[in-house]
Amino acid sequence: MNTADYARLLPALVTIAEQAADAILAVYHSDDFAVETKGDDSPLTRADKASHEIICQALAELTADIPILSEEAADIPYSERQQWQTYWLIDPLDGTKEFIKRNDEFTVNIALIHQGFPVIGVVLVPVTGVVYYAASGTGAYKRATANAEAEKIQVRPWQSGQLSIAGSRSHGSGALEDFMSCLGDIKRMSIGSSLKMCLVAEGKADLYPRLGLTSEWDTAAAQCVVEEAGGQLTNLARERLPYNGKDSLLNPYFLTFSQTHPDWLSCLEAYLASQV
Repeated sequence: MNTADYARLLPALVTIAEQAADAILAVYHSDDFAVETKGDDSPLTRADKASHEIICQALAELTADIPILSEEAADIPYSERQQWQTYWLIDPLDGTKEFIKRNDEFTVNIALIHQGFPVIGVVLVPVTGVVYYAASGTGAYKRATANAEAEKIQVRPWQSGQLSIAGSRSHGSGALEDFMSCLGDIKRMSIGSSLKMCLVAEGKADLYPRLGLTSEWDTAAAQCVVEEAGGQLTNLARERLPYNGKDSLLNPYFLTFSQTHPDWLSCLEAYLASQV
């Protein structure tokens, strides 16, 4: 595949995400809201399962030769995964805790990974129909409603003293609070799921520090959107976040940002020094 191939896949992927969203909303607006607990203590609903089945079946029909790794079918040995040069990485329902709370802040995430990095990303919000999407070399876009025309998005220039920081709605930590307090007077935006990264991509937030555990399917789609919008998603050493390079599917702590700046780099250095 090349850049043109990636771009040609985007309309089909948005449609697949919309179909998954319809299945999620059917559960969301019903009384059948049983919640299971997975082995890692994370929640699982009928909506997660329905979305997973729809996306996997559709991707298998779209690109039969490309393997699929989903949060709901992640028990694929690394000995097999490490042979993959290209694969789909999906989170059928990112933000299950937000789904359970019924606060509308959950997404469908579909990414294509090639040689360790995302080259396609689709992030769709089922409740609103908002969708962010990007493909390597083509830029990042946001469609504000189901019937609207998509518009190109980009990160905003850094303005010292006017920092807007995205944070998790349901996954705060003491380390994050310490980092935030170091930044001084900031505008804090709390939201669920991969939408935090998308806020950076569309220029509504400057920085999203994640000092807590996530998995690779949580970040891949949004990472492509952020990077194509001119931003970065890196580990704390400011190295681009890679995928499928180890047995564990957990991410390191990471940063999503529009650009580096002394205003927050000094706080990062202080945090890192405190961990030694």
